[in-house]
Amino acid sequence: MDLDAFRRLLTPHGRTALEAAAETVGDDPVAAVTRLRKTFDAGLTSAALTQATLRHRAREKFGADAALMYFTPGGLEQATRREVADHRARRIVPGSRVADVCCGIGGDLLALARAGCVVEAVDADPLTAAVAQANADALGFGDRVRVRTADAAAVDPAAFDVLFADPARRGARGRVFDPMSYSPAWPEVLRMVARARSACLKVAPGIPYEFIPAGAEAEWVSYRGDVKEAVIWSGALAGETERRATMLPSGTTLTPDPELGEAGSGPVGRYLYEPDGAAIRAHLVAEIAALVGGRLLDPHIAYITGDTPAETPWASRYEVQEVMPFSLKRLRAALRERGAGNVTIKKRGSAVDVERLRKDLRLSGDKPATVVLTRIGDRPFALLCSSHQAF
Repeated sequence: MDLDAFRRLLTPHGRTALEAAAETVGDDPVAAVTRLRKTFDAGLTSAALTQATLRHRAREKFGADAALMYFTPGGLEQATRREVADHRARRIVPGSRVADVCCGIGGDLLALARAGCVVEAVDADPLTAAVAQANADALGFGDRVRVRTADAAAVDPAAFDVLFADPARRGARGRVFDPMSYSPAWPEVLRMVARARSACLKVAPGIPYEFIPAGAEAEWVSYRGDVKEAVIWSGALAGETERRATMLPSGTTLTPDPELGEAGSGPVGRYLYEPDGAAIRAHLVAEIAALVGGRLLDPHIAYITGDTPAETPWASRYEVQEVMPFSLKRLRAALRERGAGNVTIKKRGSAVDVERLRKDLRLSGDKPATVVLTRIGDRPFALLCSSHQAF
């Protein structure tokens, strides 16, 4: 879809085409095209059907708002889900003037506008900028949002209360992990931060610690157990802690305990605890070990074990039934003896290919089981556990 095709969707005739396309979602594609072509030309039919499909996919991230919004395929893939964006936006004082310098299709600027902020947004791609403005208008935030086509460097952060930046982390070859390859690149982002009164940077969860600016707060956010992002807060938005983990949708947060040292390690107990990924990224495993009264299986791997059951929202709990040095033959025999068929395989610190292992096990039972593959010292182990309990 090009910019001209998108603009046609915003006309009354285009909106009619969108309504017709929405009724065909899930139908045979050829039948859908044939149906719309009776009323609309080929270009508008294609644009409307594409948009209807994207809106259907977007419901998982944007809920009911997706039916009114506009998307590009890449923009939807990279967009922040609403619950995560809203969590971030709530930390910014209502009425703040925010510069969103990499706005994409507008998921974050919508959250900022919902939180009462006034947003000036830019995106280097004309189509993406047009989509972002259309989304603000469609959801009733047009009076708080202005989007234009420009590079991030064209924005003066000092003219705003808050700088918000979500550098692009995808290139021609896919996802980009090195912050130096972000767009804008990390040095340019930091130069903008240095000129801002306060800043909020959305980055990949795996950002190396050495890239986090001194004096900033880094927050890792998970949603229903899946780590979604890291957020770097600087200036007036930085809290009193250097790092934290937050779980959504509950909003539960965990910060370092200055009185704790590193977690100790010891033998496998009756229970195994798997910390939430945000806490692992935030280096807060020792805090979770203290919460459950446990110890690490291995000093370098984020699995915690304990002898008594404990409840915490920060970890899933498994009951350990058997511990064995890893051996395909022995593991297969143990699972077959238990009548296992529906097996969840988890791993950390293991080089085993999980999908290959699943095929090689050749199980035919009907009972559930959980297999945890890990390393203790320099030896690979398999732990057979009951189905996990998450809090």
